[in-house]
Amino acid sequence: VRRMGGGFGGKETQAAQWACLAAVFATRLNRPVKMRLDRQDDMVLTGKRHDFLNRFKIGFDDEGRIQGADIELASFCGYSADLSDSITDRAMFHVDNAYNLHDCRVIGHRCRTNTVSNTAFRGFGGPQGMILAECMLDDIARKVGKDPLDVRKLNYYKEGEQTHYGQPIEDFYLPELIETLENNCDYRKRREDIAAFNKTSPWKKRGLALTPVRFGISFTTTFLNQAGALVHIYTDGSIHLNHGGTEMGQGLYTKVAQVVANEFAVDVDMVRVSATTTDKVPNTSATAASSGTDLNGKAAQNACITLKKRLVDFAVDYFKVAGDAVRFENNHIVVTGDDGQEDWVSFAEFVNLAYVNRVSLSTTGFYKTPEIHYDPKAERGKPFLYYAFGATCAEVEIDTLTGEYKILRADILHDVGNSLNPAIDIGQVEGAFVQGTGWLTSEELLWDNQGRLSSASAATYKIPTSVDIPEVFNVELFDRPAAADTIYHSKAVGEPPLMHGIAVFCALRDAVASVSDYKVSPQLDTPATPERILNAVMACQAAE
Repeated sequence: VRRMGGGFGGKETQAAQWACLAAVFATRLNRPVKMRLDRQDDMVLTGKRHDFLNRFKIGFDDEGRIQGADIELASFCGYSADLSDSITDRAMFHVDNAYNLHDCRVIGHRCRTNTVSNTAFRGFGGPQGMILAECMLDDIARKVGKDPLDVRKLNYYKEGEQTHYGQPIEDFYLPELIETLENNCDYRKRREDIAAFNKTSPWKKRGLALTPVRFGISFTTTFLNQAGALVHIYTDGSIHLNHGGTEMGQGLYTKVAQVVANEFAVDVDMVRVSATTTDKVPNTSATAASSGTDLNGKAAQNACITLKKRLVDFAVDYFKVAGDAVRFENNHIVVTGDDGQEDWVSFAEFVNLAYVNRVSLSTTGFYKTPEIHYDPKAERGKPFLYYAFGATCAEVEIDTLTGEYKILRADILHDVGNSLNPAIDIGQVEGAFVQGTGWLTSEELLWDNQGRLSSASAATYKIPTSVDIPEVFNVELFDRPAAADTIYHSKAVGEPPLMHGIAVFCALRDAVASVSDYKVSPQLDTPATPERILNAVMACQAAE
């Protein structure tokens, strides 16, 4: 795969039909065939993210503490199953988000529909489940007359508790992360200012929401959690790297190259990454589930460790020193003699020396995620190695006469563990937030009376543009190494930040609820288009 372009899930399985068509023509014509859909055909013929119909009954005490919940999720799958089973499972895993639902029942329905078969999309069902949790907490807060953030704090998981699927809660520092964001973004003062603004503004209303993200990392299909890598060192000191992960603009090649460069303590421009191909690394898992760096970085590191041991063993024998007297540093091998004198040999010179002495400079690496397991019959297990955390505070303003809105400000604090590349990670968070906001506010699928998709172009399917980005947009990374044995104790960053967009949706509901002085929890379906916001405003006004 040389040039994939964007991924976002849609190419995980649904590139197959076009590959098959190209293969038929290639076979018949006995020549290479390239097939490219135009944008409108692509939007009509390929699957979308799954729509969900979510329903819940929830019990809580007078303070807003959850006592139990009965939740049903119905995913609209299309005419065939595709990945719908796993997507619905992940939605069911994430209906609790950061909160202990205590006695709960979660049912997931897979609904066959007469549309194209829906497929993977960034978050893979997690966002559709997680938004339910945040809507439930907002509804509880309005019912008991408290600030939604305070109700959220009452219901956070505590260390040692278990999820509804039996996974222990470990290394749960999300409350600390949220408190940091609450203080940094001045949440309490802004809540007071918004209340004052709404009392004096007859038509414009503002809303505020601070919502958490707790997203499980690993493939829920256990056998997919494996990866391989191939590493060659050449006599000029350059390093060739191939692994099973595909680059789709997320910076995977850069991160894994950084891992290899760090292991040998050489400059990253000494590492060359070749195109992903199964004739070099076979039986690869999809670059999905936010696990690309976790899996392939570890596999590459495993290969590097094998090569380093060979090189150190050679150095010990050649220079007649102990193993701890050899180290890799700043593009050199440093050998410390018995007299304490350091001999610095350039990496290229040392590698050439090893080659002359017939040391193998090539090896494969392999990694499989430890500890994870899940029994679908018992509905218990540990499907995730760890959780990625984050929180967003979003402020919006709506026009109650038209339903139009704008995002005034978003403050995001996101947990990527010990970041391998902060520039890439911040870019991922920023892009995911905008994409998640589009999912929940403007991206609407519409069909005509003949069942044809009418929102099949950028003119009718409204993805976010630069004007939809918050006027004030602050993104920071939470500096806390992962407790799990991940690559350099980093955390995944591909999918989790998409769910920061939920804060915008909750802020819009908050603004609508202000019309009834927060006594009514508005019915607002996604996407929250201006039409839906206006309808929700009128319903709140009628209920006063």
